[in-house]
Amino acid sequence: MKIRSRVLPRAILLASFVCGGLAVGQSAQAQVSVNIAIGVPPPAPVYEVVPAPRPGYVWAPGYWDWDDHHHKHAWKKGRWEHERPGYVYESPRWIQSRDGWVLVPGRWDDHHGKGKGPKGYHCPPGHAKKGEC
Repeated sequence: MKIRSRVLPRAILLASFVCGGLAVGQSAQAQVSVNIAIGVPPPAPVYEVVPAPRPGYVWAPGYWDWDDHHHKHAWKKGRWEHERPGYVYESPRWIQSRDGWVLVPGRWDDHHGKGKGPKGYHCPPGHAKKGEC
């Protein structure tokens, strides 16, 4: 397993500021992303029966996550997500990179194609509509 060395120190530094009592305005929000590449591909998906449609919700199918404590994949069962008008849910998926297998987390994507910038960068939901990406 490999943790990208540039991201982790930033995450630790940010955590030390947040946990250390640094005063930050309520509107300030930080997002920390740590990519972990593993050498083991995920197993085949587990078959789950999709429940009957539920008004106002979207079914998010189950997926294999990485359990770092046990050093193996762990199945996360499917669940209902609150519907977000104007967005489609993209399930988590594993991709193979030069460093190994990386889990791309599930997300809500603007189904009109807006919110995606150069080189596949994905603008977080709500930010594109505000002109922040």
